Order: sequence, then structure tokens, then C-alpha cells
Amino acid sequence: MNSLAVPAIGGAELHVIEFGDIVNYFSPYTAMLFAFAVLFTAIAIVSRPERQVDIVFGGDAYYTKDIWPEQLKFQRFMAIACGLATLGAVVSGDVFNFTLFTSMVGITNIGIVAAYTNRHVLNAAFQYGIVAMIATVPLFGGAAIILATTGTLSMWELFGSAIAVPLIAKAFLVLGVMGEGMAPFYVAKAEITRAPGAPYVLIIHVSSLLLFLRVVEIVLSM
Repeated sequence: MNSLAVPAIGGAELHVIEFGDIVNYFSPYTAMLFAFAVLFTAIAIVSRPERQVDIVFGGDAYYTKDIWPEQLKFQRFMAIACGLATLGAVVSGDVFNFTLFTSMVGITNIGIVAAYTNRHVLNAAFQYGIVAMIATVPLFGGAAIILATTGTLSMWELFGSAIAVPLIAKAFLVLGVMGEGMAPFYVAKAEITRAPGAPYVLIIHVSSLLLFLRVVEIVLSM
């Protein structure tokens, strides 16, 4: 039976899910992050922005928008995939799986933004894609340094006091998550928060926030 190091910053484990060597766990902290990810993934699933109507406050006027169903199908798929990748990242008990799910969040965020056919938005998606791809170097580099210096990537072992994780590895992990989580900045730059498909843009902000919160817990616990 696995048991987190005590005292763990995220609290004692509440439940463990094992898939062979892959061990995911719920602590009070990760359970809270998981609940947020489930909530916003469910919003992405049930949202129907094809029927979007904007109402003018202070009057009876309203107007509809031209929406392409095919675009929203792709965005809905990428938003759900982003939510699932976030779920995996927040409960992962392995550093490599965390970095893998984090990079998947970055890829799906690119897909959500790049679904828009506007040239200005596509330029923002391209710039974010470059940043996200570069960020994979420190992200996986941090995991590689941890494995090379400690011999394990399991958080069950790394959270204990017997293993010292190099500071440079922790810095690389944080730097990699910062690069993958830069999507909200480019969403603001492209001004697509109120565009058709806005419910799917919401998952970009949520996934980035949850990744930041999880990597802080991991780095402080190691």
C-alpha cells in the first residue's frame, strides 16, 4: 500500500488509484483541484454556444452571431481533451506523467485557439504554439534531471526527506509549466473571450490555473 510522506503539504492521501506502476492519488488538495477540473469539463460538455445570443442591457435589443458548427465541434473536442488532461495532471503521483499531461494541456489549448479562422487569432495561436513547444524542453528536462539524480520519478519517494531534489530541476519544472500555461495571455491578446465558443476558451484559463497550483504543491513538497 502506498503512503505519502508525512507531513505532506497537500494533506494525507484520501484515496489511491493504481494502474500498474502508475499511481494516482487524492489528497484534500488534489481532490479540490480535481473537483474544479470536473466542473469545468462538464461545462464544456453541456455548453451549446451554437445558440449564442447577446442581449443589450438596458433595452429589449438582442443580436445573434454567425457561428460555424464544424468549428465548434472541433473546439468542443479539444476543450474536453484539455479537461481530461488537466484531470490527469492534478492527481498524478508521478513526475513524468505530470509533465506529459501538462504538455497535452498545452497542445489542446493551441487547438482551441487555432480553431478560429481570423488571421489575428491565428497569429496569436502560432506565437503561443512556439512558446509551448519551447517550454517542453525545461519541462521534460526537469523530469530527466530528477530521474538522473534521485533514481525515481515517483512522488511517493520524492516527497520524503530521504531524497534531495536539485533546485535546478524544480526551477525547470516551474519554468516549463509557466510556458505551457501562457495560453490565457494569448487569449487576451487575441480578444476571443467574447467570441463564439467562449465556454471552451474558459477551460484554457482553468487548466492553466490548476497546473500552476499543482506544480507549486509538487515543488514545495519535494
